[in-house]
Amino acid sequence: MLINSLPTTFTCPACGLLCDDITPSHNSCSKSITFFGQALGDSKPKIKGKNASLTEAINAAACIIKKSQQVLFSGLSTDITGFKSLYSLAKKTNGSLQHINHVSMIRNLKVLQNSGWQTTTLGEVKNRADLLLCIGTDVVSHNPRFFERFIDIEGMFTGGNISKREVIYLGVENPSKGLLSLNCKKADLPEVLGVLHALILDKSLKIESVAGIKIEEILSLASKLRASKYAVLVWIANDMNFPHAELTIELITKIVATLNQTTRAAGLPLGGSDGDTSINNAHTWLTGLSLNNEIYTEHDALVWVNSFSPEKMPPKTNVPIIVFGNSNTQFAQTPDVFIPISTPGLDCAGTLFRVDGSVILPLKKIRDNSLPSLQHLIVLLSKVIGNEA
Repeated sequence: MLINSLPTTFTCPACGLLCDDITPSHNSCSKSITFFGQALGDSKPKIKGKNASLTEAINAAACIIKKSQQVLFSGLSTDITGFKSLYSLAKKTNGSLQHINHVSMIRNLKVLQNSGWQTTTLGEVKNRADLLLCIGTDVVSHNPRFFERFIDIEGMFTGGNISKREVIYLGVENPSKGLLSLNCKKADLPEVLGVLHALILDKSLKIESVAGIKIEEILSLASKLRASKYAVLVWIANDMNFPHAELTIELITKIVATLNQTTRAAGLPLGGSDGDTSINNAHTWLTGLSLNNEIYTEHDALVWVNSFSPEKMPPKTNVPIIVFGNSNTQFAQTPDVFIPISTPGLDCAGTLFRVDGSVILPLKKIRDNSLPSLQHLIVLLSKVIGNEA
């Protein structure tokens, strides 16, 4: 049920762009339409698939956690407030933390930790970029309104002529924007980027092609990058699911660093979903460390938290499973305890970081229901665990 007085505009958490111009009558993209159009599912908590009261479900979850020696708190698809509550519970119960997007997150984190990088913000892209190189990804499949909001729009320093912005794809077959594209297999990107970097450095190469791309085309790309006033190299780690993906990202950052010796250039890691940027930032605040997404220890209980994406299932496991999730979640494996929770930006207010990490945006409540927030649920659960200690 919609609340009596809807906000004039609200923020959409369906992707990392966090578009904040959504209105009750205009959702702007397919992801936004799906997010705001989802119906309220079964709001009853369940124990082994059978309806239970909230108190009964909390008691059952507390019993599992108390018996566990190593709980894995996974999924972590929530907002900043929800994660801070989860972090406190994990610390109290000697638990480990792992985000639903840990595989793609670690690709970026390894490069950032090992060699650093020079990245930019979406505002800078809109206001300054004259060349955009999208590497290994068709951006709109993850961030549908990226071009609409940041490229096909006049920026502060674009001279009033957005047609001068050049968009080039590398390693993307049939890009949705239909712009200049150099095709190769994603697995060949390290080799292609290595050649591109060498040509930017003015190295002489005695080859005619690499990964099916003529050397003249790569040389032309190198020349465009060197001649640009503000080049932005875009990638999405989730789309780099191939061997040596980290090398690809590292080469992108090296190209950026080389270009910055003579002109201006920056990287832009996009994507962002299920609050991954926010959760990593919040974990860094709380611990001084990035989120440890590589779990080496065995766990004997799994707490799966997923408020945003009902289609994303917890992994199959032989240990007890507790799920705090979207009311529309369908399970391949019935969890021991399932407690539906409110979704930030739909059922409750919240806050998230935009994918570029430069802006934090508020999420507003737009419908009424009885679902507990994750924060409230963790407070109740912590009290029971404390009483059982």
